[in-house]
Amino acid sequence: MLIDIIAGARPNFIKIAPIIEAIKLQSAAGKDMQYRLVHTGQHYDKKMSGDFFDQLNIPAPDYNLEAGSGTQAEQTGKIMIGYEKLLLENPCDLCIVVGDVTSTMACSIAAKKVNNIKVAHVEGGIRSGDWTMPEEINRIVTDSISDYFFTTSAVANNNLIRSGVPDDRIFFVGNTMIDTLYKHMPRLIKPPIWDAAKLEKGNYIIMTLHRPANVDNGIKLKELITEIVQSSANLPVIFPVHPRTAKMLDTLGISDRNLYVIDPLGYLEFNYLVKNAKAVITDSGGITEEATVMGVPCMTLRDSTERPETCTIGTNELLGTDPANIAPAFRKLFSGNWKKGNIPELWDGNTALRIVDKIAIIYDLS
Repeated sequence: MLIDIIAGARPNFIKIAPIIEAIKLQSAAGKDMQYRLVHTGQHYDKKMSGDFFDQLNIPAPDYNLEAGSGTQAEQTGKIMIGYEKLLLENPCDLCIVVGDVTSTMACSIAAKKVNNIKVAHVEGGIRSGDWTMPEEINRIVTDSISDYFFTTSAVANNNLIRSGVPDDRIFFVGNTMIDTLYKHMPRLIKPPIWDAAKLEKGNYIIMTLHRPANVDNGIKLKELITEIVQSSANLPVIFPVHPRTAKMLDTLGISDRNLYVIDPLGYLEFNYLVKNAKAVITDSGGITEEATVMGVPCMTLRDSTERPETCTIGTNELLGTDPANIAPAFRKLFSGNWKKGNIPELWDGNTALRIVDKIAIIYDLS
């Protein structure tokens, strides 16, 4: 069988790497299983895309749809047109989409509209309940047309069941992002900012912000960053800046001797900083998962999360988007009262193997 693996944005690359390795193992064992890696080109900047292929040993894509930048609708349209053309010329047996980015939704739609190709959604069933997030729309649309669902938690399973998905199409397997983290933990790289800012383990804060609700309004973004810096007890605040946020920062004139605004980091460098930080403050979902597994306190500047297990089990806490909530959270951190957290079930580094084993069973591969 031929499996298309779709990747288009930074979180996707982290999630597909172990799936590719697991398929190669099946193929080497004599199973009739081949893959085709399709890069949609949603993230095309080297720091947001190319470095991940190098660091995570992901093979070069078989196809690059080169969607590039644009509005949500423009990107969706370009990806659908490009993937439809590929499928019409050379169809696959199964399309695997991961996560909740535009590429995930666009390719799942194209696959179903071209000969009703089966779609497997890795990380299916997660929900934030916040329909202002483009990712939530992507999740709902993708899950509404997917055939198989590989989930990260019991919460995701229940979300799918409530929406009418039969039990026999839902497979609780764990988290492929954590597969990648465990594999590469021994290879994490100290970035240049470590020496430049004279960082030491546990003596700095790592911050990421990119959600439109936090970064598109200059006044709000300035309030958040100012409150974080003022609450950080003079610890360095390291801020790798997402391209969306960089455009806004240029107009705000935010500066402080403890604030270090740096370019986006590669996977190995960024997680080196997370692993050794005093805490993480973010509005990213994936980072909350990585911080949970590494046992690092995590503060999330959002009103909801599609990964509630990082809060109920892990080290994450939702602060909301009100800057007034930041100082009390830092007081809790510095008082030593932040929760220790545990690792969610099946986040053990073997998720991709479970996914590919299940696909082999579904398709009766010998």
